[in-house]
Amino acid sequence: MLAHSSGRLRRAEIRAGVLFASPWMAGFLLFTLGPLVASIWLSMTQYDVLTPPRFVGLDNYRNIILADRLFYKSLYNTLYITVFGVPANILMGLGIAMLLNLKVKGMHFYRTIYYLPSIVPTVASAILWMWLLNPQFGLINAALSLLGISGPAWLSSEAWSKPSIILMGLWGAGGSMVIYLAGLKGIPEQLYEAAEIDGAGIWAKFFKITLPMLTPTLFFNLIMGIIGHLQIFAQAYIMTGGGPVDSTLFYVYYLFNNAFAYFKMGYASALAWILFLIILVITLIQFHFANRWVYYEGAERG
Repeated sequence: MLAHSSGRLRRAEIRAGVLFASPWMAGFLLFTLGPLVASIWLSMTQYDVLTPPRFVGLDNYRNIILADRLFYKSLYNTLYITVFGVPANILMGLGIAMLLNLKVKGMHFYRTIYYLPSIVPTVASAILWMWLLNPQFGLINAALSLLGISGPAWLSSEAWSKPSIILMGLWGAGGSMVIYLAGLKGIPEQLYEAAEIDGAGIWAKFFKITLPMLTPTLFFNLIMGIIGHLQIFAQAYIMTGGGPVDSTLFYVYYLFNNAFAYFKMGYASALAWILFLIILVITLIQFHFANRWVYYEGAERG
């Protein structure tokens, strides 16, 4: 009798659990897993939305790799932004966090000021930087002219368009700054006190204590930064349209054009899966080598 009651109670708990989880499960199936499976199939079809999909096997992948010049151009542009933009953002975020970790009066105000740009909507931020980088009346070229320097054409120049977007990316370094600041707060003060007793200077304390203790935070920001930069889109969509001369034609913007401008849904799906594989491989490589430089307290190194 007791066992029977216990069984009924367990079944009731399972039903209640499934009932409460069902909205999330339905959302996951409809909006995540379903589109994911559909995109795999669509990547092996020709589909223009207006006519039924036609199965073409691996032709989309073959055409992308063997015959699509813009695929390699967009991939190069995206890797350029990633290779130069991620280290720049890490240095900027870490530098600001180090300054904001000092014990000076009014620090909460400074932290708020530096964090605010990271919560400005991307569209507003893009329009602001289009004004700042304007070659004729932009504030940056005006400031350079005061120093006797003739500013470049920034977003209108094939050579300067990508550095312009990297410069704009530093504007949002406050987001990673908050994470670095949390990491800095987690470093025990006793380590610095012991180092000072041993006569360690500022740089010795930074390289021997701060940097090693901050490696888990650096690793997190490195992964998130690379994934974020490989999916850069809004800047090209709002500010440049991929120009000039395709110099800001980033991978996701090219994918977007194929899907929603040229209505090549199958081709765009294949591009999306190639990007997924690129991100997966890069992330796995980072995790593989993380054990060599990321320090976790109490963890044994392999």
